[in-house]
Amino acid sequence: MRKNTTSLAAFAGITVLALGLTACGTASDPSSSTDGAKADPNKPLVVAASPTPHADILNYVKDNLAEKAGLKLEVKEFTDYVLPNTATDEGQVDANYFQHKPYLDDFNKKQGTHIVPVVNVHLEPLALYSKKVKDIKGLKAGQSIAIPNDTTNGGRALKLLADNGVITLKAGVGSNATLSDVTDKKGLEFKELEAATVPRALNDVDAAVVNGNYAIEAKLSPAKDAIASEKTEGNPYANFLAVKKGNEKDPRVQKLAKLLNSPEVKKYIEDSHQDGAVVPAFGAVK
Repeated sequence: MRKNTTSLAAFAGITVLALGLTACGTASDPSSSTDGAKADPNKPLVVAASPTPHADILNYVKDNLAEKAGLKLEVKEFTDYVLPNTATDEGQVDANYFQHKPYLDDFNKKQGTHIVPVVNVHLEPLALYSKKVKDIKGLKAGQSIAIPNDTTNGGRALKLLADNGVITLKAGVGSNATLSDVTDKKGLEFKELEAATVPRALNDVDAAVVNGNYAIEAKLSPAKDAIASEKTEGNPYANFLAVKKGNEKDPRVQKLAKLLNSPEVKKYIEDSHQDGAVVPAFGAVK
């Protein structure tokens, strides 16, 4: 877990950026997109990222690979799932790295943004954790489970629970499920919370479905601590580098994309997360 000073610094940066975004308005017209191919290759590429593991991976690239590739890289950390996309769409940053495709599709639709994926980098298996039961079969009627409150991760959490027999969902809803699609809660109560706060709720609920990056920050290991976890094979939730539509051919973006899919980054991810909390997703579904 990061020290409070780091979190406060990140929050301060977000606050300043948020003021800038307010001044600029909301999502921009796609017709205003610049031609990324004409971007200055010598200008620093500013990338918004969640602290862990996204910013960690980017900083590895910055410290070990970027200079040799002729790339100037600047990493800005964000602790939420909204501002990185808004900032990218408004041109406050050049790219972002924090999300998966189902989340982005939902965000673009609801917010009117025009963000597109560039290249997949890693996968963070979603997992169910508990400080009160040691086995998923220990969950009983009357107990509570916290899940993320955003549309895509909430549905993903419900699917994980259904796949493990904790609840029953309407046929065919899959990861698009909402609580209204639960046909049998088996007496369990659900608390929908902002994804970042779910780990902190573990003391107040009987179990919680936690996103991979927040599990890492809370020092939760899918391999050691989870009582249920997503399968990695065929998983559509790869996290990727993303830009505003029209900037995919920015030479700096293309350099970073290549570095993020390099053997060096693959080894860094595997060495840094031997517990399976983060796995390379090169070549996974876009």
